[in-house]
Amino acid sequence: MEKSHRALVPGGGGQRYLGNRGLIALIAFLSAFVPLSTDLYLPALPGMSRYFQVSAEQVNLTLIFFFLFFAAGMLFWGPLSDRYGRRPILITGLAIYSLAGFLCAISQDISQLILFRILQAVGGSSASAVAMAMIKDVYDSRNREMILAWVSSMVLISPMAAPVLGALLLGITSWRGIFVLLGVIGLIALSGSLALVETLNTRYTGTLGQSIGRLAVVAKNPGFLSLLIIFSLLSFSSMAFIASSSYIYIDGFGLNEKLFSLYFAFNALGMIGGPMLYLRLSRRFARSSIIIAGFASTILGGLLIYLLGSLQPWMFAACLFPATIMGSCIRTPGTNLMLEQQEEDAGSAAALMSCFGILMGSMGMGIISLEWSNTIQILGSMNILVGLACLGLWLLLAERPFIKQIP
Repeated sequence: MEKSHRALVPGGGGQRYLGNRGLIALIAFLSAFVPLSTDLYLPALPGMSRYFQVSAEQVNLTLIFFFLFFAAGMLFWGPLSDRYGRRPILITGLAIYSLAGFLCAISQDISQLILFRILQAVGGSSASAVAMAMIKDVYDSRNREMILAWVSSMVLISPMAAPVLGALLLGITSWRGIFVLLGVIGLIALSGSLALVETLNTRYTGTLGQSIGRLAVVAKNPGFLSLLIIFSLLSFSSMAFIASSSYIYIDGFGLNEKLFSLYFAFNALGMIGGPMLYLRLSRRFARSSIIIAGFASTILGGLLIYLLGSLQPWMFAACLFPATIMGSCIRTPGTNLMLEQQEEDAGSAAALMSCFGILMGSMGMGIISLEWSNTIQILGSMNILVGLACLGLWLLLAERPFIKQIP
């Protein structure tokens, strides 16, 4: 019955204009839209609070609502890309993202900025949903893990570079100039998408409603759902750090924007090195053992943050580093395992993966943004709880027969 809703179409990854390297670069650029859209203006958050004369909690809504609508948008774009193809979805979404970036730059109050950030999130979510689906379209399971590691490392350069670039921009322009730059970034991605040759070979030919309904079909896959819950939890604590980092370093430790960006870049180095560390470790150790070590490192990092993180800014960064590098390390095998559970509906699967991660992250950002007497200890506690939950669920579910293994 299901075969009647599938049709072969021209495509499949042969890139006439981009080539293989250009395709990988485009996928990495598209995958970086979340950190680019958030980390670039992190140094400006305290200043924006003063400019609009509103609380830090209100300014943080530009982050929280961005993530919430980014997650919701992927649930729309992902299934549509299985029906209409990756390329047209990218072109439409990136056009919306670019326009919204320029509208953010001319916002007159915090309400307008939040509204245009929501529009930007909806457009930008097409990039993340389609990028991961394109990897499943083009690469088999044996090569996919290496591609995921390389793309992840390329993507994670943006959390390191974006705050530094944002701090430098604040020296020559205001926060408005940062949003102009985001609009330009959207136009660059749009031009790459115009050069893209469609990667999807088999399209879903059901109705629009049936296409959206494929999300439920994918979510009912017990192997996919189990892994989705486990690896999405990591975003709870990692995105809480993103939301609180500028306030911890600038308001808490009294650093300026440039010093903050350097400390933030130090932890981003761990994010970049994580996927490459996994490729090295995977030559000697089993995938499951590496994942267990990653969850244990999250617990250890959280404990160090709770006990020592409040003493000095360099000590806080050092305590956070184990959780950062190992959390990044195990995302590569986690993503590959999730993609392997689903033979078809890659767009829907990618949308659910990104959506769950962002929803978990948004919850973490909301909690860390509350009025706490010691934000650093709360962040440490979040890492401990996340590590314990992930480790327990992995030990309970990883070897169950409904989870498809990769040799």
